[in-house]
Amino acid sequence: MTHLGKSSHVAAGLSMADIVATLYARVLRVRPEEPEWPGRDRFILSKGHAGACVYAALAECGFFPIEWLRTHYQDGSLLSGHVSHKGIPGVELSTGSLGHGLGVGAGMALSAKLDSEDWRVFVLMSDGECDEGSNWEAILFAAHHGLDNLVAIVDYNKIQSLKPVPETLGLEPFAEKWTSFGWIVCECDGHDVAALEKALHPAGNGRPTVVIAHTTKGKGISFMENSVLWHYRTPQGEEYEAAIAELEGSRP
Repeated sequence: MTHLGKSSHVAAGLSMADIVATLYARVLRVRPEEPEWPGRDRFILSKGHAGACVYAALAECGFFPIEWLRTHYQDGSLLSGHVSHKGIPGVELSTGSLGHGLGVGAGMALSAKLDSEDWRVFVLMSDGECDEGSNWEAILFAAHHGLDNLVAIVDYNKIQSLKPVPETLGLEPFAEKWTSFGWIVCECDGHDVAALEKALHPAGNGRPTVVIAHTTKGKGISFMENSVLWHYRTPQGEEYEAAIAELEGSRP
């Protein structure tokens, strides 16, 4: 998709691919044939620049034809670079300006509580957007209202757009910060499906949950892994061929 559309953020998508796959295959209560089903779980991709990954998951699940994916990021396509809900079944919220997804998700979760509904809200965030004060306001809000139907997932690949996270604005002690704000904290390998599935089914007990998923940016492609360069770079030519060869070689 990123090759055909000459778009970016492929490494950001690869770092969260296992998280998204686990959500759609084993966690989210959704109906692809009925995208607006009132009882569905809500999923928000707060790191909207990695929308290609979610579009792929939605197509694989049957929300829309897989053929749409070949139009990603091209003129006239519904599949914009930053994820959009406009005309896309299964997308709850257009995102891209970082720091807003969790606040909207908290509002949705509170709405479900007020209406005595049992659907849940999952928000997948980047580590870089945890620099945003709006997120910490939402974190306070969610704990105050006891939103145990809200799960935040941080794709903790430790690389932002231009520099590693610790060089931009350090987050550590990261887990302790969430705990002090009143959240249940689960840390796991963000590429371990079994660990993710367990973490994404929290007990709740009156508190929201955050899953801090330790990931590798560019996971699965050796020359993209842990590289700041591939936040914006698009795979073309020999790089594209090499990337596809590595991915195909890693299939079971």
